[in-house]
Formats: sequence, structure tokens, C-alpha cells
Amino acid sequence: MTQGSDAIGLVLARPARMLGLEPFFMELIGGIEERLSTDGRSLLLHVVPDHDAEIRAYRRWGEGGLVDAVVLVNIVQADPRLTVLRELAIPTVVVGGPDRALEGVAHVWIDNGQAMRDAVGYLVGLGHTTVGRVSGPATLTHTQVRTAAFLEECESLGARAVVVEGDYGEESGTRATRALLGRGNGNAPSAIVYDNDVMAVAGLGVAHELGLGVPKDVSLLAWDDSALCRLAHPPLSAMSLDVHAMGVQVADSVLNLLASGHPTASTAPLPRLVARGSTARRLR
Repeated sequence: MTQGSDAIGLVLARPARMLGLEPFFMELIGGIEERLSTDGRSLLLHVVPDHDAEIRAYRRWGEGGLVDAVVLVNIVQADPRLTVLRELAIPTVVVGGPDRALEGVAHVWIDNGQAMRDAVGYLVGLGHTTVGRVSGPATLTHTQVRTAAFLEECESLGARAVVVEGDYGEESGTRATRALLGRGNGNAPSAIVYDNDVMAVAGLGVAHELGLGVPKDVSLLAWDDSALCRLAHPPLSAMSLDVHAMGVQVADSVLNLLASGHPTASTAPLPRLVARGSTARRLR
């Protein structure tokens, strides 16, 4: 591959409209851009519909020497993108993933399992004995890690666990929350953990539509704190991660990889629980 493009590639396989709705990736991109610009580099962003189109983009970039490195997000099991990037010999930094170390690539790891255990422990500590989870896509390894930790921690603490899969979008958050709360059989969860802020805000709307008080009747906890959480009514409790700072950390990993040629692993700060008005002790 021809070096010296001064561009770092990031391909997002997701609907383009989601970029305007979900703050996570815009904050991540902002952090990456901020640090890359200090080294005279820029971020080349490409939005595609699926992983096949993402792989085609990597092949074009590799054949044309259009990027010096790639940031890879949303890892899946036996991820074919990693194989292609290794074949193309494009230096790669992975964000997230199931393990602390991935062979042959730099890695910024997040302890999603511990963060989920903290979230469940908080809700069960408030007296919630049935806890729901609205997850992201089940194919993603970080979703699998969170779900496994959720189920294990609920079982360990003697709470009943219910998981419904979403896709990070508003519609899936609405649909999943209705599935959890609209059962009318007394088994609905009294607390729900959402895998992002957009689905949590949608869930808040569903609770209001069903005539349920938040947090009087149901407590809601979002992942990835944002202005959406802070401006909701009531403000949403959240597992808060400084995504912009993580973007800076990812860019540092890229620059270190390009400077040394040796991939290294680093760990992002653990998401911390920020309690707001959407969670409270369960009234028996």
C-alpha cells in the first residue's frame, strides 16, 4: 500500500439518517478529528448500508492507497472485515470488541461486562426484582458481552431478567418497550436498561403513553449519556462514557500505530453510572 495519504478511514455500516439521531458516533468522530488534526491528518468518513459494502470500500482504499490506517467499529464474531484488512495490510485500530487483545491490530477496549454488572447492581439495589434490557443488534460482540453480563448478574442477585433486541433506532426502542411493558400480566419489569440513549428516550415516551409514571412505576436507565438524556423529562439516568475523550484515545492509538508499526491495546475509562430522575427505589 502506498503510504502518505494523511487520511484515516472510518466506515459506518448503518442508515445515514441515524447519524443525525444518535450522538455516539458524532462525538466519537469529533474526538478522533480533534487529535488527528494536531498531526496534520484528517478522517475520511464513509457511510454504507452493510458490511459487504464496507469491505468493498476497504478494497478500494487499499488498492488506491487512499488511507494510511482504518478505525474499525461494531465488531461481530469471526469478523470478515478483520481478515480483509489484514490481507490489504492496512493498519487497523479496533474500537470495542469482546476481548482486551485482538491479534494483529491495535485495540481500544471497553469493559462492557463490568459496566453492565454495575448497572444491574444499581437497579436491583433499588429493589427491582424484574429487570428488562433493550439491547442493540445481537450480532455485535459488545451486545453479546453486555447481554451475558446482564443475565449472569440478574441471576446472581436473584432478579428476573427479560431481554428484547433493538437496533439503536427510535422505532425499535418503542417496539421493544411496548413488548416489555404492555404485557398486562403482572410480570412486566419495573426497571429497564437500554443499549443507547435514542431507544431510552423512545421508551420514556412509551411509558407516558401507557400511563406509567417514571420512575414511580418503572425506572429507565440509558447507555451512552448525551444531551438527549439530560433534556428528557424526567432526565434519564445513564451509564456515562466520555465518548469524545474515547475518540481522542482512538486517534492516539492510530498515531502510535503509524509511528511505531506495532499494534498495542489500551482500555477506555469504565462507563460510570449517573443517577437522575428516571430511576428510583421500587415502591412495594
